Amino acid sequence: MKLLFLIADGMGGWPIEELGNKTTLAAAKTPNMDMLAGKGLIGTCRTVPKGMAPGSDVANMSLLGFDPATYHTGRGPIEAAAQGLKLAPDDLVWRMNLVNISEFAENGTMFDYSSGHIGTEQSVPLVEKLQAELGNDEFTFYPGIQYRHLLVQKGGAKEMEAGLNIRPPHDLTDKPIDEDVREFAKSPRLDKLVRDAVEVLSGNGTKAVSIWPWGQGRPLNLPPFEEKFGMKGAVISAVDLIKGLGNASGMEVIDVEGATGLVDTNYEGKVEAALKFLEHGDFVYVHLEGPDESGHMGSVEDKIKSIERFDSRILAPLLEKFPLDKANYVVTCDHYTPIETRTHDETPVPFIMTSPRLIPSGETSFTEETADRAGIIIPDGHDFMQWVLNKTK
Repeated sequence: MKLLFLIADGMGGWPIEELGNKTTLAAAKTPNMDMLAGKGLIGTCRTVPKGMAPGSDVANMSLLGFDPATYHTGRGPIEAAAQGLKLAPDDLVWRMNLVNISEFAENGTMFDYSSGHIGTEQSVPLVEKLQAELGNDEFTFYPGIQYRHLLVQKGGAKEMEAGLNIRPPHDLTDKPIDEDVREFAKSPRLDKLVRDAVEVLSGNGTKAVSIWPWGQGRPLNLPPFEEKFGMKGAVISAVDLIKGLGNASGMEVIDVEGATGLVDTNYEGKVEAALKFLEHGDFVYVHLEGPDESGHMGSVEDKIKSIERFDSRILAPLLEKFPLDKANYVVTCDHYTPIETRTHDETPVPFIMTSPRLIPSGETSFTEETADRAGIIIPDGHDFMQWVLNKTK
């Protein structure tokens, strides 16, 4: 039996008054998830350990079966693993957003963590220019995709000791950045780099007016997924975060042309890639970023649309090729991204799990409420993968 993990990033949320006090998941038309909820088990899983920030890095590491308390060093190192960067143990890797702020000053405001969802074709030349003008023996800029890039600080582990607590820019939309400017100032060299970058980016014709290094950590090391769980696996995603987790754990990382990480991603391409891998592989982790990005943007319409497309254009065609007597499914999200807060939340996430060995729940819908009501709770997210495998043996 094949095992498919289908992850709708940030799908969970809270009831919204304009939707008749329904969540976006409850308001969306999801006949395939509803069907699976009735034929399988539903419950909740705490993907974010208490005391850790509710990011996709921590949550997806948990869902893949690795304890973040043991392996997580920061978001930047995970994305560096996606690019296969060769790093020294004492290097410090920063995730670096291109952002739109009013000014890099204590009275500044974060307008947009993604610079208007800048395209890769626009952002890469900007990062290359930053490297040409500001790169040196200590700092190296590495282009990624869209607004997501990397900054490597050679031998910068001492910055960890300084305890810089730069907040994720997606937590700061339309909010003051005074706390963070003061944090940057604790590292004079990093502070100067950001200020110099503002000058380099001036007048470039896009909304990218500054860099925002955050999520720093030492290089990532994970044990091989196949040795740990006995499955040949692959990850399929538009974002380097998921690719990095796959790369670091020895899984196959499948790139899909036209995968944008937004509502208009190449759904069919992801399905085709999953089906092709399952011709020889055992486990596939298909990740959709659209619901999360919609939540960050505060768009109820786009979040519902992305959830419905996940159901109709990812789950439906996979079920057609791999019905429930030929594959086991897990459908979930990594964390909540509520419309109201426009950022991540650590609330335990709803999940569906199917296997011919299970007694069906009999539920008629899949929502946060029905999952809570089921009473099945996985308290430690990194145990979820093994729990699923035990249930399907």
